Amino acid sequence: MKEAFQQDLDTELEKLKTMARRLDALFRIPGTRLTVGIDNLLGFIPVIGDAAALAPALWLVWKARQLGATPGALIVMLGNLVIDLVIGSVPLIGDLFDIAYNANIRNMRLLETNLRKRAARAQEVGPAHINT
Repeated sequence: MKEAFQQDLDTELEKLKTMARRLDALFRIPGTRLTVGIDNLLGFIPVIGDAAALAPALWLVWKARQLGATPGALIVMLGNLVIDLVIGSVPLIGDLFDIAYNANIRNMRLLETNLRKRAARAQEVGPAHINT
């Protein structure tokens, strides 16, 4: 049962990572290490672009909550989105910042680290705690 849960979690994380990559790193700018995704492309549309890009980013945070991310991790994830939205909404400079910042990929890395730490803590407490 534990293995099935882990497989489901791994599958869900892979789906979320795929979404984050599509939002932030759909393709690489030739000759650079920079990537551009749907979030960045939407950001070029004045006013509504950044707001439209926020919807799937918030969905990723919502899914992180469902998967068991800690409240602290969720706050940091939301903070990444606020930074991305506020600075990203500045014409041109914000678009360049958005390309370099990759808030969704940052959030996925944070989620994976957070869930890994929670699992390690749970194993430390584990069955020995239950038997006492």
